[in-house]
Amino acid sequence: MPDVRNDQLQLSAEELLSTTRAVRRRLDLDRPVDPDLIRRCVELAVQAPTGRNRQRWSFVVVTEPERKAALAELWRRGLGQGDAEMPAEDVRRAYAVPGSMEKVFAGLTHLAANLHRVPALVVPCVSGRTDRAGVTEQAGTWGSILPAVWSFMLAARLHGLGTVWTTANLPVEREVAQLLGIPYAGVMQAALIPVAHTLGTEFRPARRVPVEEVLHWERW
Repeated sequence: MPDVRNDQLQLSAEELLSTTRAVRRRLDLDRPVDPDLIRRCVELAVQAPTGRNRQRWSFVVVTEPERKAALAELWRRGLGQGDAEMPAEDVRRAYAVPGSMEKVFAGLTHLAANLHRVPALVVPCVSGRTDRAGVTEQAGTWGSILPAVWSFMLAARLHGLGTVWTTANLPVEREVAQLLGIPYAGVMQAALIPVAHTLGTEFRPARRVPVEEVLHWERW
C-alpha cells in the first residue's frame, strides 16, 4: 500500500477539531482521490465508539462516473424535500453572524451544480432502521454511526481532503438504495459525503454563538 500521509498538512489536535469545515466551493473537482486515502479514513472512522460494540456501520464509496451522475441526480431531486420550518431560535443562531447563511446557500448551489464531478461520494449506513423506533433505540442507532462519520471527516481533513455532511439522499433513500444495492429494509443511510482534495488547505474556525448560550451547569 502506498504511503497515504499528507506530509504537507501538519495539524494540531485543536486545529483539526476547530477547522474541519463543511467544504462545498473549495472541492477540487479535477484531482483524483487515491482509493487508499479513503480506505485509511474508513479505518480511522471505525475506531469510533459504537453502541454495545455492535459495529453496524458500512460505507458505500461511489467513484464510477455514470453511477455518480445517477446518484447526484437523485440527490438533487431530494434537495429541500421534507425540510421542516426552522424554529425562531434556530433562525436567530443561524443568522447571528451577518452573511454566514448567504455563504452557506451559495455553497449549496455550487455543490448541487457540481456534485457529479466530485471525485468520490461516500454514503455511510447503519444496520437497523429507526422509522418507528422510540427515542432510546434512535439514540443507540444514530449514536453508533454519527461518531464514525465525524471521525471519517476528521481523518479526511487530516489527509488534505475536504468533506461536507449532506442529507438530500434521505428523502429519496429507497431510490438511492436501489441504485447502490443497499438493502433498504434493514440498512439505513445516514448521509452523503462528497470527498475531494481541497483548493488550498487553510481553513479557519467558524464564528459561532457564544459558548455561554449553549453551556449549562448543573441544570438548564
